[in-house]
Amino acid sequence: MNIGTARADPGEVSQGWLDVTDLPTGGTERLPVVVVAGEHEGPTLWVTASLHGNEVTPLAVAQDLVRSLSPTDLRGTLIAVPILNPAGLRLTKRRSYYHRDDPNRYFPALDREGTPEDEERAKPPRTQERIDRRVHDAIAESANALLDLHTAQVGSLPYLIRDQVCFGPERDRETAEELNETFDAVLSAMGLPVVNEFPVPEYFERNFHRTLSGSVLNTLGIPAATVELGGHTVVDEAVRERALCGLARVMATLDMLDGPGTLDTPDVFGAFGAVSDRTSNGTNANETATADSIDSPVSHPVKRHDGPRVSNTGIVRHRLEPGDIVEAGDPVAEVVTPHGEVTETVESAHDGYVLARKPGVSVYANDAIYSMAVRDDSDRVVPRDGDGE
Repeated sequence: MNIGTARADPGEVSQGWLDVTDLPTGGTERLPVVVVAGEHEGPTLWVTASLHGNEVTPLAVAQDLVRSLSPTDLRGTLIAVPILNPAGLRLTKRRSYYHRDDPNRYFPALDREGTPEDEERAKPPRTQERIDRRVHDAIAESANALLDLHTAQVGSLPYLIRDQVCFGPERDRETAEELNETFDAVLSAMGLPVVNEFPVPEYFERNFHRTLSGSVLNTLGIPAATVELGGHTVVDEAVRERALCGLARVMATLDMLDGPGTLDTPDVFGAFGAVSDRTSNGTNANETATADSIDSPVSHPVKRHDGPRVSNTGIVRHRLEPGDIVEAGDPVAEVVTPHGEVTETVESAHDGYVLARKPGVSVYANDAIYSMAVRDDSDRVVPRDGDGE
């Protein structure tokens, strides 16, 4: 298996680089790649991380995953790219600094009519889109499944985003249903609450079909999902552990490992002489394979929702924490003046639960104040050019 300069035969581990663009100051921007080639045949799983440069728990998870795997225990191949956005990582910023583009909105994809997004365009692709194309092409040549690791807002619950599977010119409904079934097995194994993505047509309006996971799933037809691992900027050790356990379960579900216990979790603290071998949630750092799954706070299906939204400008005082369950009509926040006088009580319009608070407390009319997971009755397999509800 060859990805950039990383070349591994069965039973080998190889570290290398994938060159993605030249730099104005000389040299080349490159992405770190690790290929773990199992001694036995099997599928190829891609695990990617830090596509947004301030999302660093995924970086630690990807690094520790490859350190924990032995090729002798592995069927198939793991390809890990721990840093997809080195420009953002250098500055601890979400976006790359080439043109300040969001790197997770430029992967090759089909539009609602099934036409490639880059056909008949007026302007040539900028640097970030060219980088995304290079990564996409490498994935297309080898992947059987992909998990793209991210983080959400500060204090966010960990969760997994599930896109609707589209059918149309690229695949018929029966093929889409089969893809959805395979997708289901991967999602269940991760052991995190599943939150359905914004449905079609909003999915296309937000350009989410051009995210990495959206492109791989709905353009390439390969099972792929975005995994949100808590909050950004610093590594959350408790979430890191659970994510490693979830990835081990996914690999066992794909028949790449005999079971989650096959993962030999590295002691990331030992080399630094840590005071304690226990993490913030009381779990031993070497027991990741037995870490519990995180259950959804509610039993019904949910989808992503930005809201509720305020009517007044002012200072928001949130009432709820991530994980809190709400019903339609429940008060969730107040908007107050700079002197603290309440001008508005904000209510939820939906049943569901809180994923995270939106950052900051200054709000203007129509601003959303939470990221929520709200009740969802939409289909999971939908026509690309239709209404996903």
